[in-house]
Amino acid sequence: MSDYFPLLLDFLSYREDNPLIFTGWEFWLFFSLFLGGYALVYKRTEIKNPYILFFSLFFYYKSSGWAVLLLLFTITQDFFLAKWIGRNQTASRKKVLVGISIAMNLLVLAYFKYAFLFADFLEMCFGLQIPHYNWVAAILPCKDLLQLHVDNILLPVGISFFIFHSLSYTIDVYRGIVSPLKSWVDYAVFVSFFPELVAGPIVRARDFTDQLSAPFQSNRQDFGKAIALILGGLFKKIVISDMLSTGLADKVFEQPELASGIEAWFAVAAYAFQIFCDFSGYTDIAIGLALVLGYHLKPNFNEPYKALSITDFWRRWHISLSVWLRDYLYIPLGGNRKGKAMTYVNLLITMLLGGLWHGANLKFILWGGLHGSALALHKGWEGLPQKLSIKIPDIIAGFVTFWFVAFCWIPFRAADLSTSYALFQKLWMPWNAEVLPDVLQTFSTPLLILGLAILLHYLPWKAKEFYFEVCGKVPVWILGVFCFCMLVFMFQFSTEDSQPFIYFQF
Repeated sequence: MSDYFPLLLDFLSYREDNPLIFTGWEFWLFFSLFLGGYALVYKRTEIKNPYILFFSLFFYYKSSGWAVLLLLFTITQDFFLAKWIGRNQTASRKKVLVGISIAMNLLVLAYFKYAFLFADFLEMCFGLQIPHYNWVAAILPCKDLLQLHVDNILLPVGISFFIFHSLSYTIDVYRGIVSPLKSWVDYAVFVSFFPELVAGPIVRARDFTDQLSAPFQSNRQDFGKAIALILGGLFKKIVISDMLSTGLADKVFEQPELASGIEAWFAVAAYAFQIFCDFSGYTDIAIGLALVLGYHLKPNFNEPYKALSITDFWRRWHISLSVWLRDYLYIPLGGNRKGKAMTYVNLLITMLLGGLWHGANLKFILWGGLHGSALALHKGWEGLPQKLSIKIPDIIAGFVTFWFVAFCWIPFRAADLSTSYALFQKLWMPWNAEVLPDVLQTFSTPLLILGLAILLHYLPWKAKEFYFEVCGKVPVWILGVFCFCMLVFMFQFSTEDSQPFIYFQF
């Protein structure tokens, strides 16, 4: 028994280099243990919700260590602020309370994501040298136990996602869209629900909180769809995303000066599908896990590279963030209600802030600015008089949209703007046909994976619906055999170079 104690201690302890992620065996051990107890409590809400909360907090502790305290602070703060907003009948007091919630949440987000950027900006502009110092770590007890470092500010995993969850709740209570929850535990489950806690989708209270008190809702078809989503998500991540990353995209993005023009084009396309399969793979698994537990989350992606315009792309890509930015930023700024010029300005501001949401770096601001400018241009194009508008064939519109999005991923992925510039230069170099056979041979496996990713993405939606339908109808033993075969197949692709999910850093 004593031989297993170190393994148990390691499993219960936080290790920065070994977080719980969906592609690791530790997570599936965690989920198996969770399901064992969940099978006993899922019909009893008074026990089920505290049970889910306990495991959700443990999951976040394993993912981000001491930051679980920050998560609890955010939950408690907004739970009571929302209750006070609901009790107050005075509009001015409501505004003050929701203002406190917005200010506190943005202050936390700004401190952990943008403090160093602000310090560097002051040094660059005014010569002020502000030492990097983690004031939060300094005031917390048990620094050594919690593995805190006062000379560095570590970004808590998924901080943007749980802050946006909590912030949308207090704003919706202020707007009268939802009523304040009576139970702190229920609210804590809403914010910390472990399947979607660290990388979304961003769930709205009105879409989730009613399910907390509802009877367990799942059937054989839902279970089959959940398994299909989980397997599909793992396939996207392990077989497609990680292979495109380690086999092609990383090599070119890290040293673009050594790449040929052909390799640069392949790498840009590879990263476009890498980030899509990585992020949509995570959300597929998250939605599937939630469905196993009887919770229904909205889809977060809808075949985004089939978009025929940049506006269409943002209706399909990271849908929960797009809707969040629309409802809580674009519309409050004025949306399209203040004339054409301000509509374009509001689109640009929204996307610039959306870029900044991804990280404290000029490359993300550039990425957001490019998308904001494209959205404004497309809005202007749609507003042209009918006699001046030109009907662009769908195949051309789709081709242009995809490559615009792919080019915008360059500054998003590159280490810095100088690397982005170097890669852009390579894209416009003349192709040397003589090197094509060598490139195809060198990158044969990732290029085959890229072809597979393109094929799967552009399959008709009916084919994908058929996959879900079959998984929901076949006998359980056949579904079990299918799962086993898929897992064995995916295991062949897993390596020590497997990458963490990209959106964990946001």
